Amino acid sequence: MEEQQQPSGGPHFVGKKDELIAEKRSFRTLEGRDILIIHHQDVFYAIDSYCYHNGGLLQNGDIEEIDGKMCIICPNHKYKITLAEGEGIYKAKHPKENPPVARWFSKGLKQRVHTVTESNGDVYVKLSNDKSMIDSDYYQGEKGKVAREAAEASRKKSEADADR
Repeated sequence: MEEQQQPSGGPHFVGKKDELIAEKRSFRTLEGRDILIIHHQDVFYAIDSYCYHNGGLLQNGDIEEIDGKMCIICPNHKYKITLAEGEGIYKAKHPKENPPVARWFSKGLKQRVHTVTESNGDVYVKLSNDKSMIDSDYYQGEKGKVAREAAEASRKKSEADADR
């Protein structure tokens, strides 16, 4: 889809509902920010496209329900991110529990999420206006772009070395 000039602040038209449902996942750049739009179980989500941990593309990540929340799992390092809130979650055992039982814990807000609305078959995304820094913001800037490229080059080199 070709990016159209739209007013700053949005909401930004991102596509027709039927087309986005068929695609399941769509990449858009809105106001210079790379966004992943996901349709899963009759719900639209919009999140920053790059994982907060190391800038991996989330577009190919698996989606699973974890501890009652829909999550995307980064394909690079398996970090788990809630789709609705952008919360990073992990499973661990609390050392003071006897016996220790594995359960889910929160890392807090890590991935920026954006608001999706629908009107007459058109889908819109309004970018988050939260001014606080969130970990995924780093990978939207120039330094993050360089870091993403370096990580991708390293990953490809590791794969090539493994194939030898």
